[in-house]
Amino acid sequence: MKVTLTAVQMSAIKKADVVVDKKKAQKLLSEERLWAFSLEDLTLILRLANATYRAGVPVMADSKYDTLYIKELEVQDPDSKFLASVEPEPITESKTVLLPVKMLSTDKAYSYEEIDRWVKRLIKAANEIDFDVSDLKIRVTPKLDGYAAYDDGEKLYTRGDGTKGQDITRAFDKGLKVAKGGKRGFGAGEIVIRKSYFEEKLSSYFENSRNIQASIIAEKKVDERVQEAIENEACVFYPFKLLEGWTGHYEAFLKDFENILADVWGLVDYEIDGIIAEATNQDLKDYIGSTRKHHRWQVAYKVNAETAEVTVLKVTPQTSRTGRLTPVAQLEPTKLSGATISRATVHHYGMVKKKGVGRGALVELVRSGLVIPKIERVIERVEPDIPNECPSCQSHVVWDGDNLFCPNTTDCSAQAENTLMHFFKTIRNIDGFGPKVIEKIYRYGVKSIHDIYALDADKLIEIGFGEKTSENLVAQLRASRTIEIEDWRFLAAFGVPRLGEGNSEKLLEHHSLKDLINLSISEMIELDGFAEVSATSIHEGLKAINSEFQKIYDLGFNIKGTTRLKDQSGLLLDGELIVFTGSMEYGKRPDMEAEAKFLGAKVGKSVTGKTTLLVTGKNVGEAKIKAAAEKGVRVLSESDYLDELKSKPK
Repeated sequence: MKVTLTAVQMSAIKKADVVVDKKKAQKLLSEERLWAFSLEDLTLILRLANATYRAGVPVMADSKYDTLYIKELEVQDPDSKFLASVEPEPITESKTVLLPVKMLSTDKAYSYEEIDRWVKRLIKAANEIDFDVSDLKIRVTPKLDGYAAYDDGEKLYTRGDGTKGQDITRAFDKGLKVAKGGKRGFGAGEIVIRKSYFEEKLSSYFENSRNIQASIIAEKKVDERVQEAIENEACVFYPFKLLEGWTGHYEAFLKDFENILADVWGLVDYEIDGIIAEATNQDLKDYIGSTRKHHRWQVAYKVNAETAEVTVLKVTPQTSRTGRLTPVAQLEPTKLSGATISRATVHHYGMVKKKGVGRGALVELVRSGLVIPKIERVIERVEPDIPNECPSCQSHVVWDGDNLFCPNTTDCSAQAENTLMHFFKTIRNIDGFGPKVIEKIYRYGVKSIHDIYALDADKLIEIGFGEKTSENLVAQLRASRTIEIEDWRFLAAFGVPRLGEGNSEKLLEHHSLKDLINLSISEMIELDGFAEVSATSIHEGLKAINSEFQKIYDLGFNIKGTTRLKDQSGLLLDGELIVFTGSMEYGKRPDMEAEAKFLGAKVGKSVTGKTTLLVTGKNVGEAKIKAAAEKGVRVLSESDYLDELKSKPK
């Protein structure tokens, strides 16, 4: 179907900093053979769709965006930075502001088995903090399909990118009410409109309810029909805290899952696209935490769609921006839920190897939640081909668990741009070098970290930045070399697989930053916490970044060294291996662990034969205390531990 872009749509695309000429944009949007797109073109289409969607002049329907284009990107590049970020809500042209709290997306499950695994993770976490699992309860609510927002009682914010959004308090000024007669300040929720009201009075004027939700927050005057819906309280802000639902013990949740699902699905007269299940205990939620994109204590359940038996034509490796080689199965084109599927991810090369996925294999394909096509099982296996080289840079690849990685983080074009972003995000002592700035610099041809530090204002102006912006960026580069940065953070910024902040700190407790590059695999394995697989991966990665590391290190960063364990003798907790358990009163557990490390202790997550001290807070089971004592571990309450610290000679 041929797409012709309007002047308003092109204006929206330009304002969103999407660089593309009208002819190319129309050609891409008119092409419906998804397999014809390169990864760059596919991402560009999604950016075009987002830009016009945010401006209220969408170039495609939401269903097409979700079930075709997002799905295809998930197949081609599961680790895409576009997918990894919190998907932005439609935005206005006002300035962004910092949200009172982070607003994350919700992880998804498409089968009872995935729900069961999620509950098992909750139970495991509960046991780790000695939370009585007999008190583990699950709350189940409808997953509203509206416009995400946050109300702190004074302002209403869009979700934006999860960290920054816009002030849309004007929606309340237009008469928007809180659902169920609720008061302001209930936090996260959705702007929604009753399905029955939309179908009866608005469906002939608006394509879908999201068009109405977007217009409510716009700065311009609201359509009179939408204003009437607001005044009739058919359109409201619905805080998640006010949602009706089901709450009960986790065993009852698993046992009666199907009936609970059916009951909750029909609780509200609003569009929903699943149900939300979440743990209710705050201590457990604090402990289990979140990823960059979603909370681990919460999951959205969506219903599975169709399945089909399909023959694999071949499996192609694709290097993601994190260096992981993603196996993509090219399939005989097959219709599923109204879409022709010709590719599916095989998740990782461990699965390719174990399941025998390759040319001629017969697999069962599932299109889960109407979005993500995946291989559910292998019906007839074959001997697979496992790549030895990165398809992007031909570097020798290394195994890391079930995954194959390209360790060449600096010279592999598939991951170079992400490496730059990761560096500036991780060092945390510099402003201005966000994704858009890095993308612009990278496209100009500046492809290494040390080359970015060599940029001057004239070169940045040549790249396309304004004079003032260029001067500010140069000042930030200069400042980041003088502001103190921990050596473990500096090392982690290079993005070596398996060498995040935690492992960087462990290594630097034994070896200096300069010595690490020459550290052998055997020397690494000797250290507590480094098995052969991780040591090999880190060793290969350090060799790959050696040249770039030396160039950046020689720029003269103000690096604060980690205290060596051999230098910690004489500190208050020298020689102790401490485990903290239960709910603490003195401070949050991570803070107490950090203080113990500062005082010379090692900190563990669970009691072993090497543990010397167990510090107990509230709600700790007697069985855990008894088991620790039987291993010869000294047990102190939190207050006794603090008293002992005070009494120790300085």
